[in-house]
Amino acid sequence: MNDLVRPDRYPRSSRYDPSWLLRLDMGPNPLWLLENLAQDLDLRPGMRILDLGSGKGATSVFLAREYGARVVAADWWIAPEEAAAVFAEAGVGDRVEAVRAEAHALPFEEESFDAIVSVDAFEYFGTADGYLPYLVRFLRPGGQLGMATPAMTREVRELGAIPPHIRAVVGWEAIAWHTAQWWRFQWEITELVTVTSARLQQDGWRDWLLWARACAEYQPDGRAANQPVIDMLTADGGEFLTFALVTARRNGPDTDRRALPAE
Repeated sequence: MNDLVRPDRYPRSSRYDPSWLLRLDMGPNPLWLLENLAQDLDLRPGMRILDLGSGKGATSVFLAREYGARVVAADWWIAPEEAAAVFAEAGVGDRVEAVRAEAHALPFEEESFDAIVSVDAFEYFGTADGYLPYLVRFLRPGGQLGMATPAMTREVRELGAIPPHIRAVVGWEAIAWHTAQWWRFQWEITELVTVTSARLQQDGWRDWLLWARACAEYQPDGRAANQPVIDMLTADGGEFLTFALVTARRNGPDTDRRALPAE
């Protein structure tokens, strides 16, 4: 458990109780990912931020506490009542609103957010060519977009197949684990955003492995659920697996019009 406190690398995240975070587990340590991603964003007090794919709410708590943001926590799988209880317990219930929302049918007004953040969720809904143009409608011009998602160091198409140790655990889903440069092109080609950063997380696989080992040891039935992931990451050793961290700003109205069809 103590290994999950790493103030040298993640000083903000290290202030949070690891046992609290493990209880909210829905994937690799979300606070580490968010703290790393936030280095490439300009998050300020009072911003209205959409936490897209917020899970059980750890990232929304972090955004409210660490950056003074007003957060809308949107998730399809977690009931709003469950997430709201987490926010109330963490003392941010007045700053975080829990909403059940499917990523392709967001119930928000256009241009209503200063930033949209998505941690370990974008791979499930954001790879389609038309998704970014849909999503940026909810950002004000100049608003920021940031996401952290599982990544490959080389594209599966380039490799010709999903590496066997990855395929054995996640199957075909790994075709959505793109490189940072794939994401840069996918976003920039729309001319709707300017990509401000697109990088692979340094030693992301090590963080992922450390988290999986903690989950295996401290969660009920954790060994059975996490051992395949531990084996996958150990076999990989950083050859293919990490996370992509990508940030962008929505372009202004003149740029937006270039991407719209002629009337």
